[in-house]
Amino acid sequence: MKVILNLDEVPLEQGAEGTRFAAATGEFGVLLGLYGLGAALHIVQPGKTATPFHRHHTSDEMFLVLSGSGTYRYGNDRLPFRTGDCLSAPAGAEGHQIINTGTEELRYIAFSNNTNADVVEYLDSGRIRVDVGAVGHHRENATFGAGGKLTPMGYWDGEDTGGEK
Repeated sequence: MKVILNLDEVPLEQGAEGTRFAAATGEFGVLLGLYGLGAALHIVQPGKTATPFHRHHTSDEMFLVLSGSGTYRYGNDRLPFRTGDCLSAPAGAEGHQIINTGTEELRYIAFSNNTNADVVEYLDSGRIRVDVGAVGHHRENATFGAGGKLTPMGYWDGEDTGGEK
């Protein structure tokens, strides 16, 4: 565990790449021994975004823009942002997505509270992700993690109730 870490030392991984999504991301909260506080550096090229439009149901997020500019898609709004701005994404609030609409590389840090459970809703695609850890944190050691699309059902649908239907 480090107590001081320069952002130049954060190991980066490439995310999904395509016409819309492309970013290098480096989780570094755990490198500093911070398991309850998520912290990740994101580097996004012009015209791209790091993540799908989504919202968390238990984790708050805050984004600190280190350099660059872009558009913050928040609910139905599209809000301009620039270097030095902090963007808010409270748990259970509107969906959010950071898009680099500027002409230079966008760098920001995403901070979040790491809880033992989170449900993430991907609003454009209708997908969800559920991660739950009976001990620890949902990102590090979930005892259940799954994602997909929900099928509406009643409480007893699919259960053997011992009766005829």
